[in-house]
Amino acid sequence: MFPFIVITGYLLYMEQAIDVKLTSIFFAGMFLFDLTTTSINNYIDTKTNGMPLPFSRKFAFTVLCLLLIASTTLGMWLVALTDVIVLILGGLCFAAGVLYTYGPVPISRQPWGELVSGTFYGLVIPFILLYINMPKGYYISAGMSEHALHIDVQIAPMVAVLLLSVSPVCCTANIMLANNISDLEKDILVKRHTLPYYIGIPHALNLFAGLYYITYASTIALVATRILHPVSLLTLATIHPVRQNVAAFRKLQDKETTFPASIQNYIIIMSAMALAIWTSVFITRLCV
Repeated sequence: MFPFIVITGYLLYMEQAIDVKLTSIFFAGMFLFDLTTTSINNYIDTKTNGMPLPFSRKFAFTVLCLLLIASTTLGMWLVALTDVIVLILGGLCFAAGVLYTYGPVPISRQPWGELVSGTFYGLVIPFILLYINMPKGYYISAGMSEHALHIDVQIAPMVAVLLLSVSPVCCTANIMLANNISDLEKDILVKRHTLPYYIGIPHALNLFAGLYYITYASTIALVATRILHPVSLLTLATIHPVRQNVAAFRKLQDKETTFPASIQNYIIIMSAMALAIWTSVFITRLCV
């Protein structure tokens, strides 16, 4: 939801008209598929760990399938209205969502879970929203001949997308990182070897803190390159509460008491980013 709010604000800040039909289809498909991935995750984890569900597993599986069918239908509808780029990116999103928990080697049990979750939630999904609303060829143009598929990437617009995605990528990755740090001992018992298992708790905690500071560096870069309005620098005021949450998590890595700090930091940073961008929209409109 937060990347969606940020990107719609950014489109308005760029004075780009939003295609309501495409955006609505995308939002519904994105929302339902997020529920699908959560359902798959809960269904498989409870089955693996022998945990009960609040209703029968048969009913849970039916709900899971209905969500998957609905989100897939919306996704294919969006592809039919756009092009092959949306098909490729959407297909990758679906593959990552399903393979996150399902399969012989689930992503959630590997050391690259943070990278995958952060990249897809923070970069790929926002990029699709930008792509379907910007003029054709603004970011990527594709052509197909008898022998090859040609894809041309516009460097400057893509750099802007990458900088915009830094905050949602890092904040999303940190939620999973904090979760894996808190669950490390339990994960080892069930042969779940996540990133903290390989790099150790001290390095994982340094990474946890560092990713937040990278988000602030990206904000400065966005303003310096005039991608965002200078009012976005006000988001730097959130450093203090974020640092307090990081310090609390450094002292104790507990799922019940300190893990929520990662969620709080996500909300703090992304809310500030969304507020700054939407404020920029109103400022620029008033100055016209």
